[in-house]
Amino acid sequence: MGLFSSPAKVYKPAAEVDLGPDSDEHYISPNVRAPRVAGLLVKLLAWVLEMPVVGWIVLSVLKRDNLVYKLVSDAEIPEPPLFTSIHTWQEIAEQNVRLTKPDLSPAERVQEAVVCLPAHLPEPAAALADPAPAGFRRWTVRDFHRAYSAGQTTPVMVARRFLAAVKECSGPDLNMALFISCDADDVMRQAEDSTRRYQQGAPLSAMDGVLVAVKDELDCLPYPTTGGTRWLGAARRCEADAACVAQLRACGAVMAGKANMHELGAGTSGINPHHGSTRNPYCLARVSGGSSGGSAAAVCAGLCPVALGADGGGSVRMPAALCGVVGFKPTAGRLSNAGLLPLNWTVGMPGILAATVEDALIAYAAVVDQGKPGPLQPQLNLPLLTCTRSMPNIRLAKYAKWFDDSSEDIRSLCGKALQMLRAQYGWETVDVTVPEIEEMRLAHYVTMGSECTASLAKYLDNMSKSEVGWDVRIGLSAYRSFSSRDYLNAQRLRCRQMYFHDRIFETADAIVAPMTGVTAYPLQEDALGTGELDYINGAALVRYSIAGNFLGLPAITMPVGYDRGGLPVGLQFIGRPWSEATLLHLAYAMQEACAAREHRRKPKVHFDLLPREDYYP
Repeated sequence: MGLFSSPAKVYKPAAEVDLGPDSDEHYISPNVRAPRVAGLLVKLLAWVLEMPVVGWIVLSVLKRDNLVYKLVSDAEIPEPPLFTSIHTWQEIAEQNVRLTKPDLSPAERVQEAVVCLPAHLPEPAAALADPAPAGFRRWTVRDFHRAYSAGQTTPVMVARRFLAAVKECSGPDLNMALFISCDADDVMRQAEDSTRRYQQGAPLSAMDGVLVAVKDELDCLPYPTTGGTRWLGAARRCEADAACVAQLRACGAVMAGKANMHELGAGTSGINPHHGSTRNPYCLARVSGGSSGGSAAAVCAGLCPVALGADGGGSVRMPAALCGVVGFKPTAGRLSNAGLLPLNWTVGMPGILAATVEDALIAYAAVVDQGKPGPLQPQLNLPLLTCTRSMPNIRLAKYAKWFDDSSEDIRSLCGKALQMLRAQYGWETVDVTVPEIEEMRLAHYVTMGSECTASLAKYLDNMSKSEVGWDVRIGLSAYRSFSSRDYLNAQRLRCRQMYFHDRIFETADAIVAPMTGVTAYPLQEDALGTGELDYINGAALVRYSIAGNFLGLPAITMPVGYDRGGLPVGLQFIGRPWSEATLLHLAYAMQEACAAREHRRKPKVHFDLLPREDYYP
């Protein structure tokens, strides 16, 4: 036990933990009491933490107060460490799926996905004439493809509208900071190539000419990959597209530029002092979330129906929920990490942000990695969304104490969403206990921080601290304080959580929970130049995201309504390994149920790249 430690927790063997609804396992809500810190106070704290002796003392006190010592560092844990979250192939009986051949090209997989989609419903003429909130509908991949194929518009015309919208978003009136880099000449070159293919009657796929934003954590030529910094792009040369980007290019997609992100992915707000803080299209005075905030906000604002993000601790799903779009993180290993900044080796991977569940499916089919057949590259099932309504006997596991640890509006909306699924589909909610939620969050934090500093050491050890944002400097100081014992104990907790979740999935098809504990919170002016430390809101945002990354499980979030302030609320499904098809079915069912109950609300900032007065599906 360390000098600043409290009595350590002694864990009983995982097999002895009761996972039933009446378990006596204690639910620990995050022990966060620190006030929000920004501006000059952030600078002062960064300086203090970087002092050799004083910094160590302050960090020790902070870790004690946040229970890192008690629940992780000094804890007695009977299980051995589990160092990765990669899952071997498990034969699971998924309902209503289409099995794809392993040797298909990305464009061929996209075609397979399109076949799985319901018929494209025509939009009411009233909605075309009056794009009011009651008639608001996001343009989808199929909308763009149909408009291009019918000659109603061209990728070049859409690209011009896109570039004008980006310019408007970046101007002083909106100042949304959606993109770090956007090369207009490159966008137009791709759009011209796509337009020629349509004119020749030979588009590569339904994604040909469709704009896709790429989080600046993934390599995408001709841009440097900055990771949201002002130094990494020069220190690490980008020589080729990331695997996911290359697959989208093979489908004809137009890479729209590098979307903004929280610096080094080390935060949940999307506040970036170097490239501007991404603002939420539903309310410009609110955060977009992070770290894939630029990707989420770009989709929300109508600039693209699909964007790529990266998810190491909810970084795709959290901003998707705050911005009212779909966020999808497949099973670890389902997508290739090639060309992704190696910030978090065992918890991070690419992810998808999309306007609709259908668009998420199309993008997923394009970027899935089928290059290494074998036990770590299982067969690819695509969900037949035409048959979602005929899926019986779906069981959703719900841990009530965890589910309810959110704001009143979120708790109410997510609860009503489950009631709708039961009423419309007959799907059952099963009460369970997911033990040691806070312990898992802290273990994930230790893991993510340790891996981040190890990955970036060759850069950080040879550069000036002034190159790094103040809030991230504080984070890096905390990351450097973790010991090998901290890391090993975190992996022992990973082993326990893998066991718990495997047991739960023996009786349930997915775990259901809110995506975040709060909706988008205010973006404070004093944080724009320094970043901020808002541990209360930060802990609420990550509360439901950790299992997807720490355990490598697939997870998807979709909007289910709006709080009393008009801000989006997201619900999340977490699945067993390799159950992406089932999760997409669940998300599609939820999307359709919500559409029948309540119209989507149009964001305050939204661009119609397909003008409604000109386009009739």
